[in-house]
Amino acid sequence: MNETVLIALYALMGAAAAGVLGAAVLLPLRRRSVTASLAVVATVAVGAMLAGTLAVAWAMFLSPHDLAVVTTVVAMAAVVSLATALLLGRWVVARSNELRLAARSFGDGGAFAAPDGPTTAELAALSGELAATSARLAESRERERTLEASRRELVAWISHDLRTPLAGLRAMAEALEDGVAADPDRYLRQIRTEVERLNGMVGDLFELSRIHAGTLALTPARISLHDLVGDALAGADPLAREHRVKLVGTSVEAVPVEVDSTEMSRVLGNLLVNAIRRTPADGTVAVAAERSGNGVVVVSVSDGCGGIPEEELPRVFDTGWRGSDARTPPAGAGLGLAIVRGIVEAHQGRTAVRNIPGGCRFEVTLPAARR
Repeated sequence: MNETVLIALYALMGAAAAGVLGAAVLLPLRRRSVTASLAVVATVAVGAMLAGTLAVAWAMFLSPHDLAVVTTVVAMAAVVSLATALLLGRWVVARSNELRLAARSFGDGGAFAAPDGPTTAELAALSGELAATSARLAESRERERTLEASRRELVAWISHDLRTPLAGLRAMAEALEDGVAADPDRYLRQIRTEVERLNGMVGDLFELSRIHAGTLALTPARISLHDLVGDALAGADPLAREHRVKLVGTSVEAVPVEVDSTEMSRVLGNLLVNAIRRTPADGTVAVAAERSGNGVVVVSVSDGCGGIPEEELPRVFDTGWRGSDARTPPAGAGLGLAIVRGIVEAHQGRTAVRNIPGGCRFEVTLPAARR
């Protein structure tokens, strides 16, 4: 037993010396190619075995012939190990270079395509993460392009909508100033109407800017959906009478919700105004509110607009969207539905729209109040 322990100690001392030397060589090479690191590791492994063998041989006084045999065997093992390490290193480096070249497509705005051929588990995992990141970046770029197109469209619509009433206001003001207005009172009433319209447009822009900037301050309070919808119907009733549209709100449950009543009234008001203006005379706009599964409530507004083209449904809540048949006025600046989505999402809810027979149905899903 003592002899075995002594042999182990001599072998450990020789191998440790080789290991320390290998670590000293590997330290300055840690930023180099993995091929160099693998070659050093293979050399250290064989060197440690050789050093331990030589230490034991010296302690045991082996014959020169036996020592030469052992040294030759270890040297051949070193050659094979080093060759294997170099081949493995070159293969890993080649796969890494292929992955690096494929990753350059990110900067060029393209999609990531994983290199063909076998690779290590780590490189395969990295390739999978790069592919997932590429997909997210592609979605982000597409979303940015859509938002930019919406912004350009919004600027064009707003410029048009502002130019028309401002030109009319200037003409009426000049007529009043020159004393050539046939009916000054009618001109004053028209000026007031146009000013209120412009004020509403500026208010919508301000509200939308707060939503996009994330500065929309909410003051949630517990309120019944029945009361909230009832107030919204009462506010929209004059417009409905003017357009000869029937408002129906009989399917509204008294479900409690915790919302900012002012902002949520704006949501329902925008949806009702949009539905009334899009519904032909003698049509019906129906409002419903009910508790759904998973602790949420759904408020819906159904109109008789005839439906929205399927290709335009994903853009309904985008800023500046007014539909292919939009007119000015009463189409508006395309801000109402964007404001609806922003306010609902600020309440941790979601919006949706789908076509129904004869029209479309806008849905607002909100978390139900805790009991």
